[in-house]
Amino acid sequence: MKRVCVYCGSRPGKRPEYIDAARALATEMRERGIGLVYGGASVGVMGQLADAILAAGGEAVGIMPQSLIEREIAHPGLTDLEVVGSMHERKALMAELADGFIALPGGLGTLEELFESLTWAQLGFHAKPCALLNTCGYYDRLAAFLDHALAEQFVTPAHRALLYVDAQPARILEQFAQHATARGRL
Repeated sequence: MKRVCVYCGSRPGKRPEYIDAARALATEMRERGIGLVYGGASVGVMGQLADAILAAGGEAVGIMPQSLIEREIAHPGLTDLEVVGSMHERKALMAELADGFIALPGGLGTLEELFESLTWAQLGFHAKPCALLNTCGYYDRLAAFLDHALAEQFVTPAHRALLYVDAQPARILEQFAQHATARGRL
């Protein structure tokens, strides 16, 4: 696994644990030699994540539409900042460059990006792992809703299993490594 795409908030959120989780994920990624692909901002959880990866000597690739350069405040110190024309191009390039997807706490954009990646996995467009980093139980209700959708038979067990949920970055990255190993055997 060379790079993981991380979806997260351009705001810091209410709890300092959200920033702590971003830094912990960055440390785990760097220790495993995994680069970061993300939205390219210097603010919020996004900025803290990129700063932590870069401070550890890791790779941070940002993808940002020209229209958001000023609004989301593009990170000036990235390994690479790819400026694209639209959000569609942003998501497609992020998916192309990444070997897996993790959502940290974030808002509507974070959820939309994660669910698009998850839907693409469901449809067989890719076989890359997807996960929620469930810091402080942030995603408990979302996971419960997905379990409800499973119980109501709108989601199959195989499709529900496409999304890992864990509060520990190390366990998520270990699950990703096992996923990659299993795929290598297919």
